[in-house]
Parts: sequence; C-alpha cells; structure tokens
Amino acid sequence: TQVMKAEPFLELSSGQTAHHYQLFVEKDPDLVVPTVQDLFDQSFNTSRVKLRRAPPVLILQMPRFGRQFKVYDRILPSQLLDVTDIISSSPRQCVICGVLAEWECPACYGDHDTGLASTAFCQTCLHRTHQHKRRLSHKQERLARPPGWAKQPQQPIPRIYMELVAVVCIETSHYVSFVRCGDSPRAPWCFFDSMADRKGEQNGYNIPELSPAPDVEKILSEAGAGEVKNSANLVLGDQAKRLVSDAYMCFYQSPDVRMYR
Repeated sequence: TQVMKAEPFLELSSGQTAHHYQLFVEKDPDLVVPTVQDLFDQSFNTSRVKLRRAPPVLILQMPRFGRQFKVYDRILPSQLLDVTDIISSSPRQCVICGVLAEWECPACYGDHDTGLASTAFCQTCLHRTHQHKRRLSHKQERLARPPGWAKQPQQPIPRIYMELVAVVCIETSHYVSFVRCGDSPRAPWCFFDSMADRKGEQNGYNIPELSPAPDVEKILSEAGAGEVKNSANLVLGDQAKRLVSDAYMCFYQSPDVRMYR
C-alpha cells in the first residue's frame, strides 16, 4: 500500500487483499500462442480463488520467472478481459441452456465451451451432463445466488469486461512499457523506453523516448490477434515482437467501477 500509494485493488475470496495477481499455469500443448484470457481462466480455475467484487484496476503478472524461464515464449495480451466468472457476487450463465447458473464444476473446464464459462451449470443441466460415466467423479460447488436474480430464460445475464490500458515488458536489463493513449479501446498506443539512449559515461544520464506503436494496435485488433494466435513463428515487427515475447505485467481497468471506487 505504501509503495503503490493506493489501497489494494483486489479482495480475494480467501479474505486476503492484493494489488496484483500472478498467473500460475501449466503449459497447455494445444495452445500455440495463448492469450491473457486463456491464462487468466486457467489460473483461476486451478487456484479456486475468486474476487469478492469487480475491481477498478487489475494488474496481472505473466507466468514467467526472471529473465530466463517462461512458460510460453509468446503471450498475446487480450484487449478486453472477461472477468465475469471470477466475481463471486456476479450472476453466471449456464453453459448448456443459458439460464442463471447454480453450480460450478471445475473438472468440466473446457468440455462444453472455452474458459471459465464452461464450468457453470443450472441444476437441470448439471444433472443431465453428469450422468456420463466419465463425469461421475466430478466434484461440484454450489454458487451463491446473487440478490435480485431468478432462474428465468428471458432474463439476460450481463458479462463484466475490463480494458487493457498498459503492458510492462522486460527482456534483459530494464523495463519498457506500451501504453494506451486515451479512454477508448480504439485509442492509439505508444511505446515508452526510459533508457532508449544515453549521453556520457559514468556521470552521464539516460535519454527517454516516447514513440507511436502502430504495430501493437494491429496485433491487438481482432484480425491481427487471430494471425498471432495461430502461428507461433509469425514474423512480427520489433515493437509487436517485444510486446508478445517480453510481456511481464498487464494492466486492466474498468471505467464503470472506477467511477465509484
């Protein structure tokens, strides 16, 4: 709190609070280039931790340790991060029929859909899908019903999204950052390097540099992200390569939540 000059952004279901969350995952051989959404869902499903309420800011540390060890050589930051299924007070949708979910089955992760959305069921669909002998050993957890929500087919269940606003990267010796220059997801991105150049030797000083990052805007678009995810060896420009290869921390914000927190 003293370092960040802010109260912790995250209230965990374990009773702890934190300013950031580190993603811990095992490498999935089926993921060529994972997105932050992929790693986020996998990490929270494994840890069984949830957030008590939607945070105004979410800082995620990528699954890498120091400069040498990376679980994945490339990670694509998700421009919009769906956090609906890790908010304990948020209504969730049954993955089969779409009504209000009443149960969660972590072992069904990825079976009927992708991500954490695949783990939520209503009572009827949970019973039906778990008649299969392959799922008889699954352990389910009952979800708390959010106040004011009923199991009605016509009641739409909203999703909660957070927007990517910055990515801090490190390759060898110092940090650099990519930052969104505006409040809209369509705003341009820039690249900041505090040690881009240097004047003098021992008693000299670093010269920072701020430059546009059009390549980053391209790979964060839907079309560009599709190309990156499907090819681990896709040739990228210097800035885009730095973003996906050296990402260390991703910063997300919720404009709606920040209005009152």
